Amino acid sequence: MRVPIKGKTMQHAQATKVRLPRIGVTGILRDGAVYVGSAYATAIEKAGGLPIILPPTQSERVSQEAAGFLDGLLLPGGPGIVEGLVGDLPDDLRPVDSLRWTSDVLYFRAIQRQEKPVLGICYGMQFINALHGGTIYADVENQVASATIHSSGRGGAGSHLIHPVHDSSLARVIGDAPLTVNTYHVQALASIGAGLRVNAYSEDGVVEGIESLDGRMLGLQFHVERMPGPQWEAVFRSFVELTSS
Repeated sequence: MRVPIKGKTMQHAQATKVRLPRIGVTGILRDGAVYVGSAYATAIEKAGGLPIILPPTQSERVSQEAAGFLDGLLLPGGPGIVEGLVGDLPDDLRPVDSLRWTSDVLYFRAIQRQEKPVLGICYGMQFINALHGGTIYADVENQVASATIHSSGRGGAGSHLIHPVHDSSLARVIGDAPLTVNTYHVQALASIGAGLRVNAYSEDGVVEGIESLDGRMLGLQFHVERMPGPQWEAVFRSFVELTSS
């Protein structure tokens, strides 16, 4: 009878161990550095994923190689969207840096081509919509008469209710009962891009979430990474689980 060599047995166990899903995270460019809020990384880790901060790139080859290495992409919050803009950006919202925009587009397109899941938060949701041909209000509070204050920096309450759309992929994760979310956005969706549908509204009718028809792309207007609770942890867990489905 052969006795397995202990070292080789351990190496085999390590080799067959299931690796963590790799989630690329784009960041804000500031003073020549890339910044990503730690809450995004923490949320991905708690959901069972491995967060990887992506450097800005203007190379299609780099973005394609990165997409091949990654299992999913998270587009976090950021400055003002300028693609598909309705109106002019207000003074309290700076436009997105052209390098970040180009880089985000390259990573997003590369991930799309490989049909891997995408989660967009705040700027990230608006980005997804713009890249699908949708339009963005430059300043929803001043352009939509029914809109309440959505930016807590303008004196708003800092939170409001959302109503998940019944039978949406989002509702299957968090339920379809009204929920309180935080609110930090100046811009909002004006028209919905091709291949996307709304999955949540605020009480004043502003779009608070979108998703692709197959549910593998999710956009949320609120900062889910900053909200504790099982429903919000389930959003990240569902996203990470999609990377292996």
